Amino acid sequence: MTATVLVVDDEKDLVELVRYHLEKEGLKCFEAHDGETALQVARERHPDLIVLDLMLPGVDGLEVCRKLRKDPKTASVAIIMLTAKADEVDRIVGLEMGADDYMVKPFSPRELVARVKAVLRRGQSHDLSSVTQIGTLVVDVGKHQVLVEGKVVDLTVKEFDLLCGLMKVNGRVLNRDQIMETVWGYANAVDIESRTVDVHIRRLREKLGEEQKRVVTVKGVGYRFDAEMD
Repeated sequence: MTATVLVVDDEKDLVELVRYHLEKEGLKCFEAHDGETALQVARERHPDLIVLDLMLPGVDGLEVCRKLRKDPKTASVAIIMLTAKADEVDRIVGLEMGADDYMVKPFSPRELVARVKAVLRRGQSHDLSSVTQIGTLVVDVGKHQVLVEGKVVDLTVKEFDLLCGLMKVNGRVLNRDQIMETVWGYANAVDIESRTVDVHIRRLREKLGEEQKRVVTVKGVGYRFDAEMD
């Protein structure tokens, strides 16, 4: 089935450029030029991924992201946020709101296509059993679903991929560069992308509740998953 992408930006020329390059790669695209329309299209069309500009008229990108994550119907949609701001804080806030990745304008359309493809590769590298249970944590790869103490945990695409990536090498420490390459598909992560890992780890832990103890920080090295912890 053809993956679908919603491109949201008030610069119509940029939307057309992005759409051209994505459709050239066989992806089906929708578009919106403001926050309210983006929310409406996302709820009606259920895209696999949203390329979302931070600075939008009316409802801005951060608020759109927050509302998408709050709505069960759109909570798991992948989001790549676009920002023209140079301040690292704006990008970190976007990740905190639930964005899976970000790009800073101006950007190469080829790089955006590569990132879209990387984010859409949900679950392709998961060699876990269809259903894995550790303690009260249950990961169902087939359903792309996680439960803790019998309750469904709403993870974003990359939070799910991150959890599965750590579980797959249970006990082995992955540094930030290895996580960026394994989960995001990017080699040689730069400092800000390393912060992306830290933000996603923090959000993942918050959502796992009592089972967050299994995601262990190895100071100065990286992170590992501990299946043996009581």
